[in-house]
Amino acid sequence: MTKYIESVDEVIEIHNKTIDVSGGGVYGVLNTSYLESALEHIQNDDYYPTFVDKLTHLVFEANRSHSFQDGNKRIAISLGVMFLNINGYVFLIQDFIAKMEMISYQLAAGRIDKELLKEILYSVIYEEDYSEETKIKIIECITNEELDN
Repeated sequence: MTKYIESVDEVIEIHNKTIDVSGGGVYGVLNTSYLESALEHIQNDDYYPTFVDKLTHLVFEANRSHSFQDGNKRIAISLGVMFLNINGYVFLIQDFIAKMEMISYQLAAGRIDKELLKEILYSVIYEEDYSEETKIKIIECITNEELDN
């Protein structure tokens, strides 16, 4: 049975701790309605039937919804860590954090879509490394970033 982050108040607390621990930034809530919606919707197995579906939606919305003045990429990682932790995936947290630093940046820039994020998270949870196909997709995202600059 999947366990969930309880409330947007808990998310705000996690955000503030993330800002503190990660070296600073601006505190402040802009709009948490997307996060509130994500916290509620991931509990609906009709929409998000698997753990990966739930984690994907949570990370995606936290990253892209700009609920906070600062730290939206970091809160996406922190919420993913929290969700993994409360559901017994403690052994994956270090790998998740290491991989998600770059992924979160690309996601925020719009270079990684929700489907690719789901592939990445599936790989983090169930595979030792990304599949060759997923690696190629990630490389294409990074290459597109370099072309944009």
